[in-house]
Formats: sequence, structure tokens, C-alpha cells
Amino acid sequence: MEAIGVLMTCPMSLYLEQELDRRFKLFRFWNFPQKKEFLREYSPSIQAVVGNATVGADADLIDSLPGLEIVANFSVGLDKVDLEKCREKAIRVSNTPDVLTEDVADLAIGLILATLRRICESDRYVRTGMWRAGDFKLTSKFSGKSVGIIGLGRIGLAIAKRAEAFGCPISYYSRSRKPDSKYRYFPSVVELASNCSILVVACPLTNETHHIINRQVIDALGPKGVLINIGRGPHVDEPELVSALQEGRLGGAGLDVFEHEPEVPEQLFGLDNVVLTPHVGSGTIETRKAMADLVIGNLEAHFLNKPLLTPVV
Repeated sequence: MEAIGVLMTCPMSLYLEQELDRRFKLFRFWNFPQKKEFLREYSPSIQAVVGNATVGADADLIDSLPGLEIVANFSVGLDKVDLEKCREKAIRVSNTPDVLTEDVADLAIGLILATLRRICESDRYVRTGMWRAGDFKLTSKFSGKSVGIIGLGRIGLAIAKRAEAFGCPISYYSRSRKPDSKYRYFPSVVELASNCSILVVACPLTNETHHIINRQVIDALGPKGVLINIGRGPHVDEPELVSALQEGRLGGAGLDVFEHEPEVPEQLFGLDNVVLTPHVGSGTIETRKAMADLVIGNLEAHFLNKPLLTPVV
């Protein structure tokens, strides 16, 4: 397979990069500032694209690669891949589900605890010597608080399972009621937000879920509510979120994703009721290796004319 050209869209995993380099003819797209010139010269040699949640395969890139056969995504989310264009051109698509579910759910719970118990602020309180001047302020408990989840897929269910261990009542919103679910269903996000203390975004990013967290939802969650986003940044109307936090209309937020990554609204930096992480939901050594192995396995399966391990298209 050393002659098969694979285009890696951006740096995402050193292990994956090394393994692709060992097995295929790897092109590192980020090393070529003149993208159009690169594609004119090398596009006939490229049969696969490896993208992630930052840079995937849009219609322009797909159209510029006449020999493209497969897009292997180093992510479970597919919002950076033009699936319709792939279907139109009979290009296979794979992603990395399941292997990252537990890590993302773990981080969601971590963000809830860090936000409610002000763990990051407490850490700074000790490090800056402020403890000598008096005890830290009281915070809010997690156990027993109602948790609403937008999207009851693999990750949403894993979050629910963890929150149940804290004695939290669980409710959810999704496109339709899950007939086998024991959790309370709400037919709209506003109703869900009105009936929970902690609202967790765990759904895929689609045209329908873009800015699913808007002013109306934030106001329904209210000044004691907490928003957790481990989905995608564009799920949230960021200017509305910032203003709600600044004005005290929302109690707090734990955010792993942002609308224009890696740019983050600077107004959030000075807010102690906000916890920010740099899109690291799946960012453990173990999971990123498992994700890389899935990418490699899907590519090898395709070029050996075997069924994909995790097919999407």
C-alpha cells in the first residue's frame, strides 16, 4: 500500500502520522502553504483523506481530488465532512465512534464538578496564597441536581449513567422519544432547560442543531443553571452565552468546545463561574491511539476490498 496517496489535513496525532507514513504515501497538507498549487500537482496521487474535527473534507477539497476513494475521519463528529458530496461521488466515509465515548462522558462530569464546586478557582486560591487570609467561599453541590441532556446517543447515555451515580434525576431531548429509555423526555430544548439545573449538550452538529442553545434556552435554564458543552462549539450562540454569564442570567458554564476554535471569547477569561478546556474530550493517550488504530484499520480495509470497520457512507 506504500504507493497509495493519503492526504492528512492537519496535525492531529503523532502516532497516527507515523503509522500512515509507514503504510502509505503520506502528504501533510499543512506543510504546503500554497494549497492550490499543491493540489494541482499531487491531486491525481491522492486516494484517501484523513481529517478531524478541525479540518475535514469539504466540497471544494473533494472536487479537487479526482482519485479520492475514502475519507477516514479521526473523530466521531462528521460536521467537517461534506457527506452529500461523498455520497454523490461514491466516496466512502468512516469515523471513530465508541472508542471515545467514555472519555468524553468523563470530561462532561469533570466539567460539571469543576464548575459547580469552583475547582479551578479553588486551585488558584491556594496557589496565590489567598487561603492564609481566610476560607474559600461556599460552592454548589452536584449530587441530586437534575441533569438534562441534549442528544441521547452513545455519549449522552454514558453521561446519564455517570450522573445517575450522583443521584441525579435525568431527562433528555432528542429528535424523537427513545422508546426503550427510562429517562423523562421533553419535546423541546426550552422545556428541557426549564426543568433541569444542569444542561449538557451531547448531540451531533447539524443544520438543525446549530445554535440550539440560544437566548430563549439560556433564559429557561436561568441564573442558577449550568450549561455544559462537550458537543461542538456552534451548538451555542456564543455572544448570547457571554452576555448571559456577564449579566448573571446564567449561573455558570463548562465548555470544551467553541464556535471559532481555537479562538475563544476573551470575556470568558475573567469569569470564575466558567471552566474552559481546549477541545480535549477524547484527549487521552489511550483513546487517541484507539482512534488512530480505527482510522488505519478503515483505510486498510478499504484498500484490501474488505468491509469498513466503522462505515458512515
